[in-house]
Amino acid sequence: MPPAKRVKSSAASKSKTAASERPTVEDLEGENEFATLARQHWLKNPKQADQSSEQPKVKVKNDVLKREIWDTLEKENFPLKSLLVLEGLQALESYLWPGYGEDSSNYHVLLMILLVNAKRRERLGTWDIFADRPSDFSDFFRRALSMTLDSSLSWTIRTHVLHFIIHAFQSLDYIIVRKQCTPLVSISIWHGLSTEEKRDAILESNPYLKKAWRAAAKRYDSADDATKARLRFERAWLYSLVLDFLALIYAGNAKQEHVLYCERFIEFLTDLQSQLPTRRYVNTLLQDLHILPAITLSPVYNDEANSLLRELVALFSHYTHFAVDDHTGQQLTKDEAYDRHCITLAKLQRTALKHFKDKLTVLALSNYGSIDKRSGLEGLLEPLTDEELGQLTALLGLRTTFPDSAKVPVDRRFLLEVLLSTFERRKTFQEAARDLSVLPTEETLFDAGLRRTDQYDGSRPVALPKLNLQYLSVGDFLWRSLVLYRCESFYAIGQDIEDALVRIKPETNRAGVTGFSGFSRMALPIQKPPILEVVPPLVGDDRPSLVRAEITIDLRKLAPHIRKEWESLRPDDVIFLLAVDAVKPKPTTNGGAPLSEAEKLWLVAVRAAEIIQVLDDRGQPVRDAQAYFDGHNRGSSRKFQIRLDAAAYKADSESKRDVYDKINLVLRRSGRENNFKPVLESIRDLTLSQVPLAPWLHDVFLGYGDPAGATYKNLPNRVSKVDYRDTFLDWQHLIESLQGKIIEPSDDASGSFGPPYVLETIEKPPPEDAGSKPSKKRRREGEPSLIAEIETVHVSTYKPPNNGPYPIDAPKLNKIRFTPMQIEAIISGTQPGLTIIVGPPGTGKTDVATQIINNIYHNFPEQKTLLIAHSNQALNQLFAKIVALDIDERHLLRLGHGEEELETEGSFSKHGRVESFLENRQRFLYEVSRLAASMGAPGAHGNSAETAGYFNSVYVEPAWARFQDAVKAAEVGPEEIVKAFPFHAYFADAPQPLFPADADREAVLEIAHGCYRHISKIFSELADILPFEILRRDKDKANYLLTTEARIIAMTSTHAAMKRGEIASLGFHYDNVIMEEAAQLTEIENFIPLAMQKSKDGKSGLQRVVLCGDHYQNSPIIQGLAFRHFANLEQSLFSRLVRLGAPTITLDQQGRARPSIADLYRWRYPNLGDLPHTQTDPEFLTANAGFRYEYQFINVPDYKGRGESEPSPHFIQNLGEAEYAVALYQYMRLLGYPANKISILATYAGQRALIKDVLAHRCARNPIFGLPRIVATVDKYQGEQNDYIILSLTRTSRVGYLRDIRRMTVALSRARLGLYVLGRREVFESCYELREAFDLLLRRPDKLVLVTGELWPTQRPLLPPQTEDGGEGGGGGDEKAVVQVASPNEAVMEGVEHLGQYVFEMTNARLRQLREERGLEGEVVVVEEPEREEEVVGYGRGEDGDGEEGEGEDEGPGSKVEGFEVEED
Repeated sequence: MPPAKRVKSSAASKSKTAASERPTVEDLEGENEFATLARQHWLKNPKQADQSSEQPKVKVKNDVLKREIWDTLEKENFPLKSLLVLEGLQALESYLWPGYGEDSSNYHVLLMILLVNAKRRERLGTWDIFADRPSDFSDFFRRALSMTLDSSLSWTIRTHVLHFIIHAFQSLDYIIVRKQCTPLVSISIWHGLSTEEKRDAILESNPYLKKAWRAAAKRYDSADDATKARLRFERAWLYSLVLDFLALIYAGNAKQEHVLYCERFIEFLTDLQSQLPTRRYVNTLLQDLHILPAITLSPVYNDEANSLLRELVALFSHYTHFAVDDHTGQQLTKDEAYDRHCITLAKLQRTALKHFKDKLTVLALSNYGSIDKRSGLEGLLEPLTDEELGQLTALLGLRTTFPDSAKVPVDRRFLLEVLLSTFERRKTFQEAARDLSVLPTEETLFDAGLRRTDQYDGSRPVALPKLNLQYLSVGDFLWRSLVLYRCESFYAIGQDIEDALVRIKPETNRAGVTGFSGFSRMALPIQKPPILEVVPPLVGDDRPSLVRAEITIDLRKLAPHIRKEWESLRPDDVIFLLAVDAVKPKPTTNGGAPLSEAEKLWLVAVRAAEIIQVLDDRGQPVRDAQAYFDGHNRGSSRKFQIRLDAAAYKADSESKRDVYDKINLVLRRSGRENNFKPVLESIRDLTLSQVPLAPWLHDVFLGYGDPAGATYKNLPNRVSKVDYRDTFLDWQHLIESLQGKIIEPSDDASGSFGPPYVLETIEKPPPEDAGSKPSKKRRREGEPSLIAEIETVHVSTYKPPNNGPYPIDAPKLNKIRFTPMQIEAIISGTQPGLTIIVGPPGTGKTDVATQIINNIYHNFPEQKTLLIAHSNQALNQLFAKIVALDIDERHLLRLGHGEEELETEGSFSKHGRVESFLENRQRFLYEVSRLAASMGAPGAHGNSAETAGYFNSVYVEPAWARFQDAVKAAEVGPEEIVKAFPFHAYFADAPQPLFPADADREAVLEIAHGCYRHISKIFSELADILPFEILRRDKDKANYLLTTEARIIAMTSTHAAMKRGEIASLGFHYDNVIMEEAAQLTEIENFIPLAMQKSKDGKSGLQRVVLCGDHYQNSPIIQGLAFRHFANLEQSLFSRLVRLGAPTITLDQQGRARPSIADLYRWRYPNLGDLPHTQTDPEFLTANAGFRYEYQFINVPDYKGRGESEPSPHFIQNLGEAEYAVALYQYMRLLGYPANKISILATYAGQRALIKDVLAHRCARNPIFGLPRIVATVDKYQGEQNDYIILSLTRTSRVGYLRDIRRMTVALSRARLGLYVLGRREVFESCYELREAFDLLLRRPDKLVLVTGELWPTQRPLLPPQTEDGGEGGGGGDEKAVVQVASPNEAVMEGVEHLGQYVFEMTNARLRQLREERGLEGEVVVVEEPEREEEVVGYGRGEDGDGEEGEGEDEGPGSKVEGFEVEED
């Protein structure tokens, strides 16, 4: 998905509104009424949140709840900011829940519900709070259910309660929640069906349903009175809720609060219908209640103002009629769905002929195609009277009566709608997907529904499908992904168009035509594009196969760097043609949806086009853009031949719209954002196809069955014997790694022996009762059924073969001593099935993935492995480690432009691999010629791979055969073997002696065989090269390389999404998929690599899937709050499988950071330990030169009276922290720290830009300082590390998006030796989610403590921390502060100015020293001091005030952040 940038233009006002709804530090710690109340009743010391695991019992005063909290909230209609203040004050964790009991008031319950909703809205952890008291939670949940039916409550309050229930049903992975929700959607709800006959017929059709019904009845009959009352409530709850909803929508005079409730209720029903466990029985009940016909005929639905409700109902209808078997979960094919539809039509015809022969004979005798359309069926039913229509409905088994409380008018109109809705044929999701265009127009870009996502703030739902814990089918998942990614892509395109129009400023010029007074680097004025060619449609299509046009752009007035960007456009790039008409009057809303920024700026039409060919100003094709840049004949204009959107062109032609004559602007998008079309086409193709998942993975992917069912221990094709080669370094390593298993050495071994090791698992006979079924309770709880008994492992070894006498022939061996958990991951990954590896920071998951690849490569030489990563950088790191292993380079291939950044000697792109083959060809042919000369074979055997093969078969192989015959006798001694060896002359340049004088017979034979292996490899390589001699076209060579030669193929997830169709069409097949950074990939990015090959005999050949990642670090970053929070598009397959309970292997020893720094994030990983070298290596034992502490939180107060600022939406800066970070960097450089060992991180793109500007001003041109290794945002730096990290938290008013502890985990885990965190103490120390980390950080002084008189590197040891009462600057109060033993010559920096002055004096002293060393005289050039008033503003602003791409806080409804990592150019 396109990486995001800051939201511009219309987002500004939304940003300010969103920001105003967030509580600030003043709200939480000032004299706010809620803050005062919290200090009185539950936060005795607001700076010390109760962190004990056991909350003391709290006495809640009901009058305080009612008067001080509830009345205040209700008076203002429960404002979000007030709820967030209460949430920030820990009212739920520290007051309401600890004080909850059976006698708690309704206000108590409602306040808990409101705060749970607020937490969920902020994406904060919620349900774990209740886990310690499940019985109390059950009582609380039951009371919440009762409130949804309480007519005495206002609809606003009932909406909040219903929203709480929605959150619960979205959290079925929590046991305490699942136990409360599942009875509400069990088979018992079928007591609400219209007739017992209908229910009995359904039960008789399926033995499983009949058995479940009897079990439910038995459970009820055996229960006591209290339990029976509870069971009656549970089975009637949903039925009663639906009746209340029907009564509301037919009540008339609907108010806004009624509409809001209806929207939430439709969202709730859609959620129930979109997951099989909740849909299984609910769908039957809802269809029996005719919920959809009732809604569509209601006054609320037909009110013009309620367009959102209609969109939500359309989505609900899609899921209600989704073609899936509700009970088996089997997705119906198109034919199966049509067959079921025909069965219902046949029943209608039989009933009509039997009971209404006189009036419905035509209906009974019509073909199905004429009666499954609304118009046709409605006309055929017209002869029936109202009474007869009711009789027909009843005879068909459809409900004809409702309780009076539902207020549903069962009249002719209603009954007719029921019949039409039941028997009409609907589009399948595949047909709906086929009709979706992947290229936008103005209608789709500025559609009211899409614009609603731009306004999303969590207060109302939006009509988007959600990515849930489970899916109905693979097709359902693909359809959701297509809709969501299409909406997200169009949303981003619309934002770019709005931004360009704001910058370019359309206006009416003096001539009365549209002109542009501004400038945008992404848009240029053009003349109307002439249509050059319209090619007729292909057979079976109804739109032109090609519409070719041409545009010309004027480059003369552009700056060189912007001109180069326009000249860099290449074939297949998508551009956008805009028609802007500033002459006509400004459009008005007329009471409809608000206008977009683009519509306000007179945008008339948008048409997408693809570049076919690039021409210069003379009309000549430009084939090599770089050569064109470097030439001296660059013209002043550029022409593009383009392919217009054929579907839009056809629609324009049919409606006679004069669109193309009005086009006057062309817009381009950054190449890093504009890959949406091929990605959307790949997803759509998958949606329309029957792509099978591997059977062993299918159910686990959908979220059903045993979560452990796809692990190797539960698969029948488990490999019993595996050669682990160099995985284990020695016998002791083997024993340590296989703890808990019985190790049996091979029979021929007298004791321990060295590697390589071959491990064979001894299968035990199954127990006698293995055939019995597991209990239903176990199945419901989803406990993994792994092998529990102790495994016995048989260990053997072998002598590795001699591969030749040259040093290059020696194998490359692993030198990493893997930990037991890493070994477990390697063993699991080497076996077939699904392996999920959770790799906390610094635990070596990349090394584990590399060793898995190595083992698969050598154990299964016929298999191919696909490597996938989110970013080019991560993929290149993994690939570089693979290159260093004992893997033949001819079997490696790196696809995508990121290969250019790969730091290896060879080129592993398709072109580079082909070139490498041809280069190796010359080297091997030379060796063949040399071998032929040494053997005295006449002829030009080294001319080609073909002649070399002939030479091998005629000369080499017979010579070796004669040698083997001569030495096979046991009495032949070493001297005779050496004498018979036929290749002495060829190996004359090998290290001598080739055969040691004291070698015995076996050693001499092994050397001889090694020499022959060396020769055989030459001819094997040439045999692989032979096709490249035959193939002529570069493309054919590259495709042959991919489909035949390569065994390890690496690409980014975006490249896989873009090229999926092209790669699959080549017949490319693979067996294994290994994904690095899997937790940072969206689910569709996870899925596409699993479906990049065509099936064989209807089955997928996939054998292994290895997912490496860390769900405790950043998730995929998605544009738009609605897509990220409501639709859950940021969900990865990795995190979903973890939630489902799939077995994971968590690496548990880190080797990156000092143990003390690792403590800052160790609380996120309870079992995380430290590798021994972190406690023994000198770099971890010595202090950081010039610093008292190896890590420290530094409180940065306002600088020049200002804290954070926001010069444009979500572009947040803090000049004080920027100056502090740069001064700290300068200080380190003055002490001798290498610049490449220092990284500066910021939490916002605006702060990163500001730091870069300060560095450019103070350091870039000064050789004393230079620039640090990188200045990056935290999100962009995930997966990276450096010795010393300076981290700017930026915010001074509130915590912001760092409240997501995943981001804070990333931020604190990048440093190896030194971490210095700059922030505002009072903002972060009171944050409940971050309390574990800041408890440690704030035990040390919050003012930077320096040690003077040291240079890097120092020999001063890092002294162990000591605990002192009331340490200086520590946690304050009676908290114990952890400090280190004081060092002499300490200096405490009081603030930004103090550190700046200190560095200023050090710099000048350094300059004087340098001048003295060089013998220079004269005045020292004084370095400029940092305190400059004009620096307070103006930093971090790019051209046109534009900022750089990066993270925006999750506060604004229109915030844009990164999604699909796109292909590097």
